Amino acid sequence: MSLALIALAVAAFGIGTTEFVIMGLQSAVMADLDISALQAGLLVSGYAMGVVIGGPILAVISARMPRKATLLGLMSLFLIGNVACALAPGYATLMMARVLTSLSHGAFFGIGAVTAASMVVPEKRGQAISMMFAGLTLANVLGVPMGTFIGQLLGWRWTFWAVVAIGGVALVALARWIPSHLPRSEGRVMGEFVALKSRTVLMAMLCSVLASASLFAVYTYIEPMLTEVTGIASTMVAWALLLFGVGLTAGSLVGGRLSGGRLMPPTIGLMLMVIAILVIFGFTLATPIMALITLFLWGVVAFALVPILQLLIVDQAVEAPNLASTLNQSAFNLGNAIGAWLGGVALQGTLTIAQLPWLGAAVMVVGLFAALVTRSVLGRRLRRLDAEQQQREVASSAAVQ
Repeated sequence: MSLALIALAVAAFGIGTTEFVIMGLQSAVMADLDISALQAGLLVSGYAMGVVIGGPILAVISARMPRKATLLGLMSLFLIGNVACALAPGYATLMMARVLTSLSHGAFFGIGAVTAASMVVPEKRGQAISMMFAGLTLANVLGVPMGTFIGQLLGWRWTFWAVVAIGGVALVALARWIPSHLPRSEGRVMGEFVALKSRTVLMAMLCSVLASASLFAVYTYIEPMLTEVTGIASTMVAWALLLFGVGLTAGSLVGGRLSGGRLMPPTIGLMLMVIAILVIFGFTLATPIMALITLFLWGVVAFALVPILQLLIVDQAVEAPNLASTLNQSAFNLGNAIGAWLGGVALQGTLTIAQLPWLGAAVMVVGLFAALVTRSVLGRRLRRLDAEQQQREVASSAAVQ
């Protein structure tokens, strides 16, 4: 593994930690700032919407900038945002600091994925992207538990200072190890938007939204599921989530291995596996050992989709790689928000918390349909390109004769 990919993974680790650690700090933040649970929850939603809206804007602004300079600028913005979080005197300033931090998230992962793919041979691009995203999944395994522990021991502000330290290491690593000669985007700035007319790009983004919505319709409520249905003690939930995080990390690496050739077959196969595992999860949730095994397997197959869908976007949007790759991050975060909302609405309606895995499976069924349509659209596009190539070869041969 190259040092440049390690630098991208360290940055991804820091960004992933600051995104998700707020969930483990909510009680401390609520007590310190005297806010409600709803207000604390909005700190998560505000960050997600900052990724959805801000990431594409920064991707377009930086479309013609050198990629190394762009990555360094985004990591600097990340550092400033987390310093502001640590120093925030009240709820409003903390919310603004969270949104400021989130602006770097989508653009960094989008441009970082393009950068990772450009530094290796074509057949290794999926593995390079998955290596960067492994930093994000490791944030769930190590960063979030450690950040929560620091917050409980020293106060929630110290968690953000720890994230600042991680970001500082990432900034130095990026400056030292990312090559300076990386190519810029070839297209015009407006071309970044024109290239998004591709139906395969739009369908791939829809697949990302639905895959993420399926995950977060269940994962958002995993703590009460494990305590109320599975019967796990609240003190053991962190260990269950650690196991899930290990599954996410393994899944990212598996997805990288599966993305060396055609992308749609593994996408469809993994979606089928997610559906099956979530259906099974609805039955195993009441048995602790079986629930934990299913939770781990779910993490593996659900996150194996991430690098594959990211590479599909990069491949299909060759004229707008930065914007399209960043928009895919927005798609994932939009799916996060939709999934959490959908799960909450379902719980207020007719579903019990034990039935949420079946809701996640139903959402993934819709995602599977979108993937099948994407495969059909992509197949027609490839056949058309082959026909055009054959016509050019025939015309060239006739001209020679």
